[in-house]
Amino acid sequence: MTVSAADRLVVRPQGPRIVAYAVAVLMLVSIVAMGRALPDYVYFSVSERITMWLLAVAVLALLHGVGRSVVRADAEGIEVVNGYKRHHLTWDQVEGISMKPGAPWATLVTKDDERVILFALQSSDGDGREIVSQLRAWAA
Repeated sequence: MTVSAADRLVVRPQGPRIVAYAVAVLMLVSIVAMGRALPDYVYFSVSERITMWLLAVAVLALLHGVGRSVVRADAEGIEVVNGYKRHHLTWDQVEGISMKPGAPWATLVTKDDERVILFALQSSDGDGREIVSQLRAWAA
C-alpha cells in the first residue's frame, strides 16, 4: 500500500504482508486443531509445552516483523523499518537509491557506504520504480 501526498510518502509491502499474516493465522489454527485432535493418552510435559509455545511465539514474531516493514519519506528525510530495525536518515546522509531490474526490493546507500534494504518497496507490488524516482528526487 502506498500513501502519497505531495509532501509525504508511506509505502508498505502488499504481497509479503498478506502472506505473513495469513501464515500466522494458519499456524495458530493448525496448532489449536492438532492439539485438540491428539488422543487423551498423549501427554506433554511442562518443559515440552513451554518449548512448543516459545517456538510458536518466535515464528509469529518473525512473521510480524515482515508485516510491519514500512518506508516513510518526506522532504526532510527517510525512515525505513525492516522487521524490528529502524533507520532514520536525512537526505544529506543518502548517497543513492537503486532498484535494479529483477531485484526483489530497492536498496538505499548512505554516504558512509552502508546499505539499507527497503523491504517495504517490493518490485512485486508494481509501482516500485515510480516510488524510487520520487525518493531520488527528494534525495537530490
